[in-house]
Amino acid sequence: MLRAGNLRHRVRIERLDDMRDETGAVIQDPETGATSQQWVEVATVWASIEPLSAREFIQSAKTQAEIVARIVIRYRDGLDASMRLVHLRAGGRGVIYSPAEFLPDRDSGLEYLTAPCSRGVSEGQ
Repeated sequence: MLRAGNLRHRVRIERLDDMRDETGAVIQDPETGATSQQWVEVATVWASIEPLSAREFIQSAKTQAEIVARIVIRYRDGLDASMRLVHLRAGGRGVIYSPAEFLPDRDSGLEYLTAPCSRGVSEGQ
C-alpha cells in the first residue's frame, strides 16, 4: 500500500509536443519542413523519489543506461517512457529525469506506478 506521507516531492510530468501558432497550426521551418517541438505539462503530482543504492546502481547499469533513481506516483493512465519527469525544487531549477518505463504495482496494477529513471533529458527540444 502506498502511504501519502511517502509522496513528499512535487513532480511535473511532461511530454514532447509540436509547437503551434495562435490558430493551432503546427509550426514548421519554411526551408526544411522540420517541426518545432517543446515540452508541455501533462500534470503535476506528488511523488516519492528514491536515489538508488550503490549496489542497485551497479546492477541496473548492467542492463540499462545509468538508472539513478526510482520515482513512485499514484496511478495515472496514459504515461509512457517518451515523457519526462521534472522534480520541482524550491527556489531552483527542476531536476529532470527520464523514465525507462512506468511499472504498475503488483497487487491491483491501479494503485501506483514505479518509474526507474536516468538523469536528464534534452531540455531544448
